[in-house]
Amino acid sequence: MSDLRLDTTQLDRYSRHVIMDEIGPEGQQRLLEGSVLIVGAGGLGAPAIQYLAAAGVGRLGIVDDDDVERSNLQRQIVHGDDDIGRPKVASAADHVAALNPDIDVETHQTRVTASNVDELVADYDVVLDASDNFATRYLLNDHCVLTETPLFHGAIYRFEGQITSFTNDRSGDDDPPCYRCIFPEAPEPGTVPDCATTGVLGVLPGTVGCIQATEVVKYLIGKGDLLEGRLLMYDAMDMTFEEVPVQSNPACPVCGDDPEIESVEDVAYEGTCEISAD
Repeated sequence: MSDLRLDTTQLDRYSRHVIMDEIGPEGQQRLLEGSVLIVGAGGLGAPAIQYLAAAGVGRLGIVDDDDVERSNLQRQIVHGDDDIGRPKVASAADHVAALNPDIDVETHQTRVTASNVDELVADYDVVLDASDNFATRYLLNDHCVLTETPLFHGAIYRFEGQITSFTNDRSGDDDPPCYRCIFPEAPEPGTVPDCATTGVLGVLPGTVGCIQATEVVKYLIGKGDLLEGRLLMYDAMDMTFEEVPVQSNPACPVCGDDPEIESVEDVAYEGTCEISAD
């Protein structure tokens, strides 16, 4: 870590962090030197972007290929009425600039694919998955496992959310699980409707995205227990949280004892995200 160099303005801005024993100036410096790639600037990405920027995570990459639509505004809080029709990455970047001038934002107006995932992820410390489709989730998981990049997952459906964290650190005695250990394959296409079909409670992604951002901050400062090995299930209607323990799967095709996936080129990231037969 570089020499501590918080200036007077930063000491004021981050004072509620600096006075905490668990963070202090050293932890804040770690945040300022940290970098996060956020895939998706929608319901989950919006609160994650907002709070990571406010916390002082120094470099944020934002990936999204969509434009802002009026129907987004019920939950995607970094966009406003004046942003309708603009690229989401541009709207989100403007929001961060107004919130915290310390933050460098890099925008990537594209969809993550097997051909560009390495270039997108390579320069960031961690990836926050705020995507809304299974193909992107499996692609990010497989790439992050293969490159040992920490991945922070969140997903929502109607009134429910799920969150977990994958450090992808396999240097210890017990290997941690990955997304495929929990969900080996994606559901058949058409079996899980999207929010445009079934709707989504507007405040739900705020809760889930904030928990994802919390996990990222804890990881960057090296404090606290992450949700690794634990899948947190949230039901907003019943206001309940259920924690489900998860373990690595020795037969996992990407992180198991005899992995079949050695490159993201081995997988067809459509349909059920199965390993290509050829």
